[in-house]
Amino acid sequence: MKRTLIAHSPDADDIFMYYAIKFGWVDMKNTHFDNIAKDIQTLNEDALNGVYDIVAISFALYPHIKDEYALLRTAVSFGEGYGPKIIKKKGVKLKRNFRVALSGKHTTNAMLFRIAYPDARVSYMNFLEIEDAVLHGKVDAGVLIHESILTYNNDLEVEREMWDIWQELAGDDLPLPLGGMAIRRSLALNKAIEYEATLTKAVQVARDHKERLSQMLMERNLVRIDAATLDTYLELYANDASITLSPIQYKAINKLFEIGYKHAFYDVPLKIEDYLIPTEYKELRNS
Repeated sequence: MKRTLIAHSPDADDIFMYYAIKFGWVDMKNTHFDNIAKDIQTLNEDALNGVYDIVAISFALYPHIKDEYALLRTAVSFGEGYGPKIIKKKGVKLKRNFRVALSGKHTTNAMLFRIAYPDARVSYMNFLEIEDAVLHGKVDAGVLIHESILTYNNDLEVEREMWDIWQELAGDDLPLPLGGMAIRRSLALNKAIEYEATLTKAVQVARDHKERLSQMLMERNLVRIDAATLDTYLELYANDASITLSPIQYKAINKLFEIGYKHAFYDVPLKIEDYLIPTEYKELRNS
């Protein structure tokens, strides 16, 4: 039986979307799935170094790994009227060159922030450390991601929503592309198609059994938030739109890549439709 390791972040939406496999609700013939959880920037760096066959990434990273990885259509997280938040201490007025903590150089929020605030003095740290860094004055502001957008300290306030920056840059009412999954191109194509189908089914099953799965995650201390916050958070980032990419999500990812290319974050323009697993191969093979 082949052992397949899936690398994802430790935040609740990734845990939720994977654990239908971990709990044995979804499986794949002759394959044993295992998982490892790391913060998103570490996963981005691991993808750059080709560490894992299947790995969660920030969408903004993808053009840097397009030759080695295809993008999966499932386990995606978008913001729709919400997203990461730029926070600061209450009452503080930020200078033009304020110090800010971001969760990683290759995250989507980092790219959008650097475009919107070119004079800010950026430092990168683990997303779990950003709130305390702002509270203790190590930086003037920070961009909160994952569950912290719902749970940040009362001494902090929102300076600006990343959603608003995205809307200004994108020019359309498009969802904000945050994160997805990538798969190594060197895998056999029929196997890659099967992996994508299995992971898609896992997200579908998770959504179909959200209440039961959420309860199991809470009972096993697999998430960092309480039940009410978990329910809210999953409806933001592991919702029905996470199961498989939709036409408007394709358009949003392409707009993100267009913005990145325009601002010299990428060397070449690209369309995401050209970098997905060609699932039509299975139909042709069996015809």
